[in-house]
Amino acid sequence: MGAKPKPRTVVIVALPGVQLLDVAGPLDVFAEANVQAGYPAYALFVAGAEPGPIRSSSGIRLMPDRIVDRDFQEPIDTLLVAGCPNAAEVPADGSVIDWLRRRASRTRRFGSVCSGAFFLAAAGLLDGRRVTTHWAVADMLASKFPSVTVDKDAIYITDGKLRTAAGVTAGLDLALALVEEDLGRDTAMKVASQLVMFFKRPGGQMQFTRKGEAVPAGRAALQELQRWVAANLSLDHSVASLATRMELSPRHFARLFRAEVGVTPATWVEEARVNAARRLLEFGNEAPKQVALHCGFADADTLRRAFNRHVGVTPAEYRKRFARITEVPARQH
Repeated sequence: MGAKPKPRTVVIVALPGVQLLDVAGPLDVFAEANVQAGYPAYALFVAGAEPGPIRSSSGIRLMPDRIVDRDFQEPIDTLLVAGCPNAAEVPADGSVIDWLRRRASRTRRFGSVCSGAFFLAAAGLLDGRRVTTHWAVADMLASKFPSVTVDKDAIYITDGKLRTAAGVTAGLDLALALVEEDLGRDTAMKVASQLVMFFKRPGGQMQFTRKGEAVPAGRAALQELQRWVAANLSLDHSVASLATRMELSPRHFARLFRAEVGVTPATWVEEARVNAARRLLEFGNEAPKQVALHCGFADADTLRRAFNRHVGVTPAEYRKRFARITEVPARQH
């Protein structure tokens, strides 16, 4: 038998306020890959910004193995930055950003989990790239860094040597994909089996969004119209009918709505109908045909197409994963 290859050095950068699962999840995938491979395929390190324990967002403290910009002499194969719930608002330490900029160019691959993408973007490492992050901060990332193309539905994305993952548990999906790249499909499938996780998660992350009811926007008359539409989704809500209700021409109404609400009337109505359908699928037992009619879709097929566009899965798949569990009554003795 030939000599085993040297372990690939995997470094996860954890900054103050880090989401613990962004660190622990990928590390457990790589550690299990070592077990399934039968040799140390990965050498795992957590890097902090300064000496001492790192307080996570849950309050648990994490002790780093290394300190960035100080302790790393050996090559880094895979460099990942974990996310923090406040990463979008709190600027990262400048020395950390400088270190990421320098070290990422010398790694075989680098990337982020969840909102860790904000730190890579601050270092200029996402410019011109296609990335993903947690759906709740995806629009903020795109707005703050306009040179970055953000896909807020993807679970993880590969763009050259860059790898980015969506929110929290998607870090496990990303790590598993990296294991498959390195050690092959069979080993990765064994890791997924051992960790009781999907080898390939069905659907994207938009199925997990929980934005609730859209807050009416625009001038008072437009807000009143939006509330009326949301309460009467089964009615006809074409641009012409809504314009008539506002006593405006269809062209003027459509232009005004888009300027003040930010989307076209048709898009807003479809999103409101899909959100209503989600609630019915979660909490009701009606067939898709009835859900479609209640929410203003012409038929179940129209509902399915719209649902797929906005949520990324079919209504049937969504109900299977998110329907409320009905309690089984206790047996009478």
